[in-house]
Amino acid sequence: MKIIQKSLYLIFLICLSWSINGQYIQVNDTYTAQQLVQNVLVGNSPCANVSNFSVSGDALSGGQNSYGYFNAGTSNFPFTEGIVLSTGKATYVVGPNNSILSQGGTSWLGDSDLELAVGISNSINATALEFDFIPITNKISFDYIFSSEQYLLNATNSQCNYTDGFAFLLKPVDNSSPYQNLAIVPGTNIPVKINTVRGTGSVCPPANQTYFDAFNGTNHPTNFNGQTVIMKAEANVIPGRPYHIKLVIADQGNNLYDSAIFLGANSFNVGANLGSDKLLATNNPICEGDTYDLDVTIPGLYTYKWFKNNSEILGQSNSIYTVRDSGTYRVEITLIGTSCVATDEVIIEYSAKPSLTNTRLIQCDDDNDRVATFDLTKVNSIITGNNSQLSNVVYFENINDVNPIANPMSYRNTTTNTVYGRVSNSFGCVAFATVTLQISNQVIGPQNSILKCDGDGNLDGFTLFNLNIDATPQIISGLPSGLIVEYYLTYNDALAQQNPLSNNYTNSTINEQIIFARIVNGPDCYGITPIKLKVIAFSPANFEDENVYICNGNPKRIAVPNIFSSYQWSNGDSTNYTSIVTAGNYTITVTNASGCQATKKFIAMNSGTATITSVDIVDFSGNENSIVINYSGIGAYEFSIDGVHYQNSPQFYDVLEGSYLIYIRDTNGCGIATPTKVFVLDYPRFFTPNGDSYNDFWTIKNSSKYPNMIIYIYNKYGKLITQVNPRGNGWDGTYNGQQIPADDYWFSILLNNDRIIKGHFALLR
Repeated sequence: MKIIQKSLYLIFLICLSWSINGQYIQVNDTYTAQQLVQNVLVGNSPCANVSNFSVSGDALSGGQNSYGYFNAGTSNFPFTEGIVLSTGKATYVVGPNNSILSQGGTSWLGDSDLELAVGISNSINATALEFDFIPITNKISFDYIFSSEQYLLNATNSQCNYTDGFAFLLKPVDNSSPYQNLAIVPGTNIPVKINTVRGTGSVCPPANQTYFDAFNGTNHPTNFNGQTVIMKAEANVIPGRPYHIKLVIADQGNNLYDSAIFLGANSFNVGANLGSDKLLATNNPICEGDTYDLDVTIPGLYTYKWFKNNSEILGQSNSIYTVRDSGTYRVEITLIGTSCVATDEVIIEYSAKPSLTNTRLIQCDDDNDRVATFDLTKVNSIITGNNSQLSNVVYFENINDVNPIANPMSYRNTTTNTVYGRVSNSFGCVAFATVTLQISNQVIGPQNSILKCDGDGNLDGFTLFNLNIDATPQIISGLPSGLIVEYYLTYNDALAQQNPLSNNYTNSTINEQIIFARIVNGPDCYGITPIKLKVIAFSPANFEDENVYICNGNPKRIAVPNIFSSYQWSNGDSTNYTSIVTAGNYTITVTNASGCQATKKFIAMNSGTATITSVDIVDFSGNENSIVINYSGIGAYEFSIDGVHYQNSPQFYDVLEGSYLIYIRDTNGCGIATPTKVFVLDYPRFFTPNGDSYNDFWTIKNSSKYPNMIIYIYNKYGKLITQVNPRGNGWDGTYNGQQIPADDYWFSILLNNDRIIKGHFALLR
């Protein structure tokens, strides 16, 4: 994308180059090392004693150097003038940003000191400016901007790890200590490189964005793709001790994508060191009530002048000034006999200490010895006012104690009735709150048992209590408002306020259980009292589900004993009975004097008296005679042929001859059908007409009930012997008045003109 932009601008730049050169910086690469340091960087300051100058760069550039003097001209470059050190030709750093700078041959070597300082390898195209100096104060600093073509908006992932490096190296001339790199991200030890200071906008991850200025467009004062903001390299030094400085930059890996360092003119400051600002914004202010010493003591003959908010602090000529309030403080240090004045300025801000609330904590006493176990952490939120910006509260028995209370959640007031909570804000400023420990002297009167019906459908002596509803109103009755009741299984749990019971609690001891109520007022224990939970079992007799029957559609009265406090039927009736006419389920809920309830269900079904529709009889069959009763009805029935003995089946077998009354009885209590009389007939298998008045006649019993019955008797040859009158005594064993011999005889019975029954019998003499 950048190549396209630069191509589009080419014609425009050619036409207007004479008039727009002022928009870019100007570079002169003919300055010597001494001129660059003494005339530009130091600016002939009387406070800087510099010497032993050297500069190295591209020796094969055809008379053009990789270092030089620059000025901003009329451009908006942040430095008006200064020094530029580049990994390519210095004059090519001039804008516009219309080409990729990738200069320098592979024979132009890198720098091992740089590689060691910033943690890179394979450096190439190094440019270094070096000099010695003797400080007369205890601090040096200078300002710089790092620019590079490696700040690519359209970079690929593989390009993100390439990073040209530079370092500002400082060490004593006597080599008594190694180089110290001053070009680091402020507040860290991280060297400033492409991948440690970068902004958002490309695929490469941002880093320390505060110190990145911008990715550049085409019309920029320099020919680089991006740069840092103005940054400061600084160090503490020992006055009078000779030091060596090496300012060095190099490409990494290859000679492509050049970079440069711009050093601000006159920015080499050999000044005082008041230390860093103490600001709320940087989380290092001074705490309210504390003092802070500004110490700029330098061995030698110096005078000191102090200022606060640009006004001289009269009477202060020492090298140490004690700060007691916020302000901007400046010191001017003058080396006696010279015009060298070192100065530094620091902003001091104060943070208020945390605003805390003194409080008290009341605990219940288990044995009235005025000593109890306190959970001090209960007043944490009161002390801090729920300010989440403050630290945790740490408790001490005395403000000056070094060791805090080891277990503030179980502190016993054996030696004191006052403890102190220490809290710090985010700046480390400390304040203390006083916590007064008190023993509760409240006496909670005896409590009535909490009665609860065992109404969970399982009469086992366990039921669910809603303690907040069932017990709390009684406990707090007559007590001050605002109290809260908590419940515990044991007294010790209530005292320690541990293992609280759920508000919805099922007793764990059958029928009766004692638990303990702790009455609390915020963090304070107001009192502890036992509470007895009693489970009332209410199980009336005969309250099982009951089946009832509505007979023949007539109203049915259902009822329970009239011994309860109240009644409520599912059909709306409120007496101990009700009348029903339709099948269905009906319930009644009764309440006893304790308010416990029980429910009985009546299951109503239709039933009724049966109707006998017919009777099927099999007779003249001896032991195989039978009766089958045919009927209709909606009930459940049992059957009888004598009114005494009933059976579930309407079929009767092995029925003897005789007359019978047929009964059908509803087992649901809806009555007996109108009895029907029937006869079962049979014939004698023999008879003995010998005049002993026993079995002297052969006849069909109950035959008179069938007036149309016709009976014929034959001998074994088929000769008709007689016709028997069914209404008479029967056949006496004679023929024409004469006894006939014993033998088998046959009969033929015509019954109801449609049924013929035949058989034989024996006449015995």
